[in-house]
Amino acid sequence: MKSLKIQKNTISIKHNPYIIVEACVNHQGDIKIAKKMIRAAKSLGAHCIKFQHHIVDEEMLTNNIPKSKNFDLTLEEVIEQTNFTLNQHKELKQLCNQIGINYLCTPFSIKAADELESIGIKAFKTGSGELTNFPFIQHLAKKGKPMIVSTGMSKKNEIKETVRILKKYSTPFALMHCVSAYPCPYEIMNLNYIEELINDYKVPVGLSCHTPTIYNSFGAVSLGASLIEKHFT
Repeated sequence: MKSLKIQKNTISIKHNPYIIVEACVNHQGDIKIAKKMIRAAKSLGAHCIKFQHHIVDEEMLTNNIPKSKNFDLTLEEVIEQTNFTLNQHKELKQLCNQIGINYLCTPFSIKAADELESIGIKAFKTGSGELTNFPFIQHLAKKGKPMIVSTGMSKKNEIKETVRILKKYSTPFALMHCVSAYPCPYEIMNLNYIEELINDYKVPVGLSCHTPTIYNSFGAVSLGASLIEKHFT
């Protein structure tokens, strides 16, 4: 069974679970709130806080975007209101370094990944929607940095192909079991799939959990999860 090293943290079934708090866009685009979240995450004992880096024109078509029923604005408008500049990400990363919590950020395009690399990011976390974006996965894999890969909405053959690419470039990685529902009903969490991923790939496997409580995280760890990611406000 392989382990994964991110900065000073070793991630494996033999270590305490690596805890990622997902800041997402819950800072509402306010860097003061984001810094407050970093300090709160550190005080709670999390190993890592994760943000997102979007470049809208690189990741989506921007004409006639439909609105989601639970938003008053289009996705493009939400991203524009909540997105940080690269310099702001650099500022957040510096704060993380100062207080001793890992900074992680999810890119959603090749250009976003390259920009994050330019500020010294130590690892990449990919969202479930990018699992089958094979040119993107390959671009990240070639960088040789540790990767944490979410698997929501995927089929077994899709996970297998993504893993094949990562192994081709000898990229150290972990997989995250994930059900892409917000919030996720408990009855469709399918936690037993964690054991299946561990048995199939012999790498650290975690849970990216969208339920409103922490109980599924306890269940995931009892099944062998080495990482836990929870949304954070």
